[in-house]
Amino acid sequence: MTLPLAATPAVDSAPARRRGLVLLLSALVGFLLTVVWSAEFVDQTIGSTVADTMLGRDADATPIAGTLSGIVFAFASGLAGSFTACNIAALGAVAPLVGARPSVGARIRGTLRPLGWLAAGALTVSGAYGVVVGIVGTAMPQFATARPAPGTLSPGLVQAMVTFGLIGLAFLYLGLAALGYLPDPLARHPRARMAVMGALIGGFLIGRPFPLFRQLFRDAAESHNPLYGALAFMLQSAGNLVVMSVLFVLLALATGGRAHRWLTATPARLALITGAALVVAGVFTLLYWDVRILARRDLIWYPTAPWS
Repeated sequence: MTLPLAATPAVDSAPARRRGLVLLLSALVGFLLTVVWSAEFVDQTIGSTVADTMLGRDADATPIAGTLSGIVFAFASGLAGSFTACNIAALGAVAPLVGARPSVGARIRGTLRPLGWLAAGALTVSGAYGVVVGIVGTAMPQFATARPAPGTLSPGLVQAMVTFGLIGLAFLYLGLAALGYLPDPLARHPRARMAVMGALIGGFLIGRPFPLFRQLFRDAAESHNPLYGALAFMLQSAGNLVVMSVLFVLLALATGGRAHRWLTATPARLALITGAALVVAGVFTLLYWDVRILARRDLIWYPTAPWS
């Protein structure tokens, strides 16, 4: 199987004008997504509804009672958070992992292998952060829940801005590298590339203000148990990856390798698509978390749709 994110060198065959247009349009799409994106609708209407249905109770209002309840809550909240802003960015950043193998079993294995590397990167970072939360506990910036006064930033918001700012820059760098504007140190290492992408997804937990995650975070912090913190955070990351994994496996089964053949039909097509997805994700993440969040705290003006 050819990994989409390993196709960077082929972009050299794309005309500079086409690469420039892809970069411009991708950046514009990333910006427009920040204008129309409604965190309240995604977090509450979609996320909380999914979690309430899976747990059979009000996930926001009911305290986590015990380790087993926390483990179940971790996976359910991770699955519910699949469509938050950070996960949508990740879904756009990972090009379809569809193989060109002839048999059904070979296509499934060819899709699961890179997903395994993606999961390894995500679980490593989220598990390590869970250990830190279990040790440091209630002294973490994210533990505070007091809403900051207008025109100010809470320590948790600062942590989110720094975390997602770095993740957005990483997405943007990988996108520019895929388009041939910057050197790509991972061009010849597709497994490492997938692990790095997974690490970025796992890093979402370090800054995520998603209400259900805050509840899990406080439970892990108050437990002062690094093993429980690691397990809970790893399960939440696993829940985040379920929807993506299922979609990719179904795509591999439904297309029978046609998507792979279309992506690789011309030398530059795959690299351009990959670069566009990563630039969209990078611009969206940077602007949404490091610029629009300042507007939400009445520090600057930023255009937003009426419903957002």
